[in-house]
Amino acid sequence: MAVKAKPGELLLLLCGDLEKTRKLLGELRLYLANILGLRDPSVFKRLWVKDFPLLEWGEDNKFFYALHHQFTSPKPEDMNLLDSDPEKVRGNAHDLAMNGVELGGGSIRINDKALQSRMFNLLGFTKEEAQAQFGFLMTAFEYGAPPHGGLAFGLDRLLATLGGSQSIRDFIAFPKNNSGKDPMIDASSPIITEQLKELGVKLR
Repeated sequence: MAVKAKPGELLLLLCGDLEKTRKLLGELRLYLANILGLRDPSVFKRLWVKDFPLLEWGEDNKFFYALHHQFTSPKPEDMNLLDSDPEKVRGNAHDLAMNGVELGGGSIRINDKALQSRMFNLLGFTKEEAQAQFGFLMTAFEYGAPPHGGLAFGLDRLLATLGGSQSIRDFIAFPKNNSGKDPMIDASSPIITEQLKELGVKLR
């Protein structure tokens, strides 16, 4: 057999939309790992994830979506594919994961007006829409922007993973419950009339 399955092994086949199928396979993998005792919370495995696709084709609107965000720079070596084969372009992005949990993510940003314009065009923005929403950024590029990037790190996720928890609720410094309330500072609280008047806001 092509998959070289042996007696006693289980072979599962999923079909359907690519992204939904990937998500289901990921959930199934975690479920099986948990019930078979294959995930040891006392063992920490770290992983840098890189070479993400920059774009994903949207069948609904017939334009590309940015897999990270629309300001992520393409890998320099893939720049020549932007016009001819955009789906093969990798983003200059990176994630840090541990034990299957994403602890942080980031990217190197676009710092060139012409390249950012090409990205907006691929994402289906008209020139007018790009100017209306991001004109401030495009103007800033005219004055010169250095290469820049970074990593947004989830300290609460790291602590939850180190603590062997599947949920970050017990490790968030300012937790919110399912109702959007903060039990530590009793937020949100009623807004006084003077504040509403100052802001020009009416409650209905």
